[in-house]
Amino acid sequence: MTTHPRPSPTPPTPPTPPDPCAPRDRRTPPDRYARPVVELTAVTKEYAGGVQALRGVDLTVLDGELLAIVGPSGSGKSTLLHIVGTLDRPTAGRVAIAGHDVAALSDRALSALRSRHVGFVFQSFHLVPGISAQANVAEGLLYCGLSRAERGRRAAAALERVGLGDRMEHRPHELSGGQKQRVAIARAVAGEPDLLLADEPTGALDTASGRSVMELLHELNDDGATIAVITHDQEIAASLPRSVRIRDGRIVSDEWHAQPGRPREAP
Repeated sequence: MTTHPRPSPTPPTPPTPPDPCAPRDRRTPPDRYARPVVELTAVTKEYAGGVQALRGVDLTVLDGELLAIVGPSGSGKSTLLHIVGTLDRPTAGRVAIAGHDVAALSDRALSALRSRHVGFVFQSFHLVPGISAQANVAEGLLYCGLSRAERGRRAAAALERVGLGDRMEHRPHELSGGQKQRVAIARAVAGEPDLLLADEPTGALDTASGRSVMELLHELNDDGATIAVITHDQEIAASLPRSVRIRDGRIVSDEWHAQPGRPREAP
């Protein structure tokens, strides 16, 4: 009797690694606060000369939160911004953003994750002079693989969202400070990132414009955006649902302020 060799078993297909540029998983209101967007565990950042900017920081930010990271100059809040925004890597500890372990990603994959999952708003706006507000917002979508027409459509929608539908063709020099910051916010949210990091967003604005920008951030949060405001302003920190205070590279307090529809204390 002729025997035939058994075929070799087909090796299992290796799991597909998560795509950092995959579309955001939209959450319905009941799912708010259901998953962590930021997870820092025992994070330390040390620079040359033994200077420790962060010392064993533990921080979790849940989907849909609005919080302040507050501290004086030199407290470590800017370094924390860089770590959470994946602009820098920690010396020790674990960082996960939108479920992705930063240590497991190459520099290229980390750039892709940052482009897709993190939006930035800076005090000095960082708008490109000489091009329209719509073009400035569309610039923020260059690395998302979208067509030029789709980038323009999303940019227009983002500007409408921040109340600048009638300023799309205006260039930065034709806008007020508050309007420039709104363009910067539109650019940051146009790609629907999991996390919006606002670094001193009112620092270059007058009181009325600053108040308007903070109201806009509250409105975006009400729509489901997860927003961390990095600031030294105690009044701004007190106005947000959660205040994380940092000093000498350590989190010294984590306070929750009861507000309608928001958790009263850290999970």
